[in-house]
Amino acid sequence: MTSTLPSRFPTGAMATPEAAPLPASHRIRERLREAGVSFLANDNISAYLCEGELDQLEIEVAGKVRDLLRSLVIDIENDHNTEETAERVARMYLHEVFKGRYHDQPKIASFPNVKKLDEIYTVGPISVRSACSHHLVPILGNCWIGIKPGDRVIGLSKFSRVADWVFSRPHIQEEAVMILADEIERLCEPQGLAILVKAQHYCMKWRGVKEPQTSMVNSVVRGDFRLDPSLKQEFFELVKQQEAVLST
Repeated sequence: MTSTLPSRFPTGAMATPEAAPLPASHRIRERLREAGVSFLANDNISAYLCEGELDQLEIEVAGKVRDLLRSLVIDIENDHNTEETAERVARMYLHEVFKGRYHDQPKIASFPNVKKLDEIYTVGPISVRSACSHHLVPILGNCWIGIKPGDRVIGLSKFSRVADWVFSRPHIQEEAVMILADEIERLCEPQGLAILVKAQHYCMKWRGVKEPQTSMVNSVVRGDFRLDPSLKQEFFELVKQQEAVLST
């Protein structure tokens, strides 16, 4: 006999349980794609993170690192040295070594160039720390910044803050210098800008060719530094003088 009593559940209800919430990384990635925004290794994506998502991402990354350690056949359940490594690595990536991807740029105020200063000055050496985007091993070095002021100026310490924010991402050095130059130009619109970076790459020191003394030096010059060869030469001479003072 066919029952005439109403079904307890609508047709198909048992076959379609409530969908589990998507992982934070998935939600963020979809948001970036919908906005048509790049999320390469050295991009900053902080503007597209919702409140609480960085904490959720930290938990998710820790789980992935834990899987990595297990795949490396490390007994994290019984090894006292690695039982909390996954959490430490997740926290380190999101809030320290790659913070330039996930955190907003430090607040940097600019001020009118009241005295109309137009002589160049250099700031450095500024310690920079990054990671090679090919192997995620350290890039450690120094940066010098040369400025010919425009209508606005920023404090000397702010150059260190913005350099740290830019370099704290997976990079190749050539691109890091260009991104730093873009940020400084946006902040103070100088008449001229020059940047020099000297760094050692652990993808060459620690692995591969294992050349412990090898370093990479590159520079970018814009505005008056590019147009006036004597100004460019003055910048490099000032860098040499600063290095000489430090070595004495």
